[in-house]
Amino acid sequence: MRNSYNKPDLKSLYFDKEVEKVPSLDGKTIAITGTTSGTGFIAAKTVAGKGARTLLLNRKTDRSKKSYDLLKEAYPRANFIDIECDLQSFESVKKAAETIIDSCKDGLDVLCNNAGVMALKDQATIDGFDIQMQTNHLSHFLLTKELTPLMKKTSEKNGEARIVNHSSIARFGTKKLEAKYFEKRGGNLGGNGSNMLLSTIIPQGRWTRYSQTKLANAAFTACLHEKFQNKNLNIKSLVAHPGLAVTELQNTTVKDGGMGAWMTSQFMKSGQSMEDGAIGIIKCIADSHAMSGDFYGPGSGKMDMKGSVVKFGLERFYDNRETKDLLWTKSCDAIGEDFLI
Repeated sequence: MRNSYNKPDLKSLYFDKEVEKVPSLDGKTIAITGTTSGTGFIAAKTVAGKGARTLLLNRKTDRSKKSYDLLKEAYPRANFIDIECDLQSFESVKKAAETIIDSCKDGLDVLCNNAGVMALKDQATIDGFDIQMQTNHLSHFLLTKELTPLMKKTSEKNGEARIVNHSSIARFGTKKLEAKYFEKRGGNLGGNGSNMLLSTIIPQGRWTRYSQTKLANAAFTACLHEKFQNKNLNIKSLVAHPGLAVTELQNTTVKDGGMGAWMTSQFMKSGQSMEDGAIGIIKCIADSHAMSGDFYGPGSGKMDMKGSVVKFGLERFYDNRETKDLLWTKSCDAIGEDFLI
């Protein structure tokens, strides 16, 4: 198996026109996880270009340094704040939240939980959880918990705040959330099987774990939407999926053995550029018409891999009592704290 694949060069068809629609974000403070490449990098670049103070939450690596330099080069006058945040460590997430609270005395308008990994080996984080579930959901759950009081104050002062989650078409790859994926069973959750199609029939391996995390992202959005509405808070809970966007995510998965290089090269030809893939979260962050509980995705929305972005509602297969209760209870158990709103 080769260590990389030939990434197709796909033109952006919708991005430039969508960016023109983004209003001025002067005076806004926006935090985004996972901005070293892909949709997170594009979102950070876009909101900074519109005047937002932009917090970049990443692991401290050569990639984070390079991406920061590229963003500063694109917008030398923009206010970027680089904050170390390793989503594979709850301790790191808590430190990042403390830094944000200390540096955002005027408030935090948007938290975009964008970062994610895909179809990685069955391995545990330092905290003992599946590397995909902790990176994609549990650490974002903890980060959101830590920052919600700050965002509540911001919403009272500025009229609203927003929490944006990033899901995927892969949320359809599993029938329902299962408690075991939220538990300290990292390294013992189905092994390293990499057959994407088989995992939808017989739950196993990398893709089942990935689908669980993407379903969790959507269910978390439904939970927050319900809780904010019940408390009459002006915090919007929104979610997007990028369709089949060509980013570094596929390359990382190929290198880890989760996808074959040739097959990935062929498959991704039917996708879209990372710029077009970023439109969904950009709309969640900045669209003046966005409402809490909205879901943005390309084409017809729910399962399309590409196309202009449309808005649709949360879906019943995760926006239901059983799923939301499981998500909230098991996530609180995982972080060892109650998340009270």
